[in-house]
Amino acid sequence: MKKLMILGIMMVLTNLVSAQYMYDGSGKRIGRVDGQYYYDGSGSRIGRVDGEYIYSGSGSRMGRVDGQYVYNGSGSRIGRIDGDYLYNGSGSRIGRIDGDYIYNGSGSRIGRADGLRRMEIILFFFFYM
Repeated sequence: MKKLMILGIMMVLTNLVSAQYMYDGSGKRIGRVDGQYYYDGSGSRIGRVDGEYIYSGSGSRMGRVDGQYVYNGSGSRIGRIDGDYLYNGSGSRIGRIDGDYIYNGSGSRIGRADGLRRMEIILFFFFYM
C-alpha cells in the first residue's frame, strides 16, 4: 500500500513538472501542449503537429515549418524564424521570443510559455494565438 501511495505521488509530481501551458499577456491560460496535441484554454483540442505539418482540431492541414520558414495550408510563406525574432511573409518583424516570454513586433509582451519547447512556442504564436 505504501509503495502504491509513493508511486501515485510520483505520477502526480511528474505531471505537474511536465505541464506545458501557454498564457496571454495578462496571465490568462490560453492553451496547453500535450505531446503532439494543442489545446485551447478551455481544454478543447485545437490542433496537432505531425512532423513538419500542423493540423487544426478538425484534422485539416493548417501549415508546415520547413527550416526557418513557416507556410500556411495553401503553401504560401507566412513567416520566417530568425534566431529570437519572428517575421511575417512580407518580412516585417511581428514577434520575438525571449526565454519563456513572447513579444509582438512593437515590443509589448503578449504571452508566456511554461514548460514548452521553443518550436512549440513558435507554432503556438503562428497558428493558435
